[in-house]
Amino acid sequence: MKFELKGKDPNSKARAGLLETDNGIIETPIFMPVGTQGTVKAVKQRVLQDEIKAQIILGNTYHLYLRPGTDILEKAGGLHKFMNWQNPILTDSGGFQVYSLTELRKMKKDGVEFRSHLDGSKHFFTPEKVVGIQRSIGSDIMMVLDECTPYPCDYDYAKKSTQLTSDWALLNREAFENSKPLYGHSQAQFGIIQGSVYKDLREKSAKDLMKLDFEGYAIGGLAVGEPAEDMYEIVDFTTDFMPDEKPRYLMGVGRPENILEAIERGVDMFDCVMPTRNARNAYLFTSKGFVSMRNAIYKDDFTSLDDECSCYTCKNFTKAYLRHLYVAREILALELASIHNLTFYLNLVKEARKHIIDGTFKEWKNNIVKKISVNVKTLKEN
Repeated sequence: MKFELKGKDPNSKARAGLLETDNGIIETPIFMPVGTQGTVKAVKQRVLQDEIKAQIILGNTYHLYLRPGTDILEKAGGLHKFMNWQNPILTDSGGFQVYSLTELRKMKKDGVEFRSHLDGSKHFFTPEKVVGIQRSIGSDIMMVLDECTPYPCDYDYAKKSTQLTSDWALLNREAFENSKPLYGHSQAQFGIIQGSVYKDLREKSAKDLMKLDFEGYAIGGLAVGEPAEDMYEIVDFTTDFMPDEKPRYLMGVGRPENILEAIERGVDMFDCVMPTRNARNAYLFTSKGFVSMRNAIYKDDFTSLDDECSCYTCKNFTKAYLRHLYVAREILALELASIHNLTFYLNLVKEARKHIIDGTFKEWKNNIVKKISVNVKTLKEN
């Protein structure tokens, strides 16, 4: 994997780069649609690649391990072939499930024991096992096993958790260096900086991980309930300790305005279920703000969802038709809305990249955030 900076904004820490993998080149900053179980929900691979123009997607190690399982993935020749996806894939390590499945897991010094949310069967993830699973998946970028701390958490808990993540990172790195890819393309490994909202822990975590010389670094443990301003402050602080010459990934973030604020603070890569999950719940993002498509104000609105968007949905269907699909509970609503929301996110980071290279990012960002963070219903009522 190679990473090269192509531009920096003179008035912020925003960066534009090229991330080269064996399965394709990624222009950063980039948003990665989430394909947890080998599919981006409600969107065909052809549409994802040719119309939405996703350059990289994310899969989840925990879910793919449970279903379909590593034996099936290896027989298929890896996840790329299994799901017929030619572009890069990043896999989470399962560390977020350590956080989200607290009722089903037990933390131990050498790993995490959990019960499957599918059938209750017991499993044990160690750093070494997680690397092995990701070799079977064949992702282009694999994340290390970590513990994502909840918010709020006290300092002592965060300190112990951060040290555990550092200890696991070493085991992850050794397992990575002592194993080989299975499918003829190289794989990279990213470390994950933890530390909750405590700056000294974030600094220590970053410095611990830099010693291991990962191909890239992620900021984890944010967007878990803390105020947005706290998240921005921690991101801004943490990127100062991350090397310029390697990609920076903010995990699980977020709303469009969150992404732009994090780009300003020096982040290159993002993922979040928000565009697809919200689409399935009739919540759509537009250049004039966010809308709820079940609202009666759209019943006879025969205009495009977003006249600044050229996606398949906006070019071919009206707000009235989209609302009708939701009210009638038609599956097509989920597909059309997901196409739009993902296109909106990908176009947003593409435009951010252009303004970074042009040296106009900060002014553009300040203007666009005011527009896209508005609730359109409230605006119309006022």
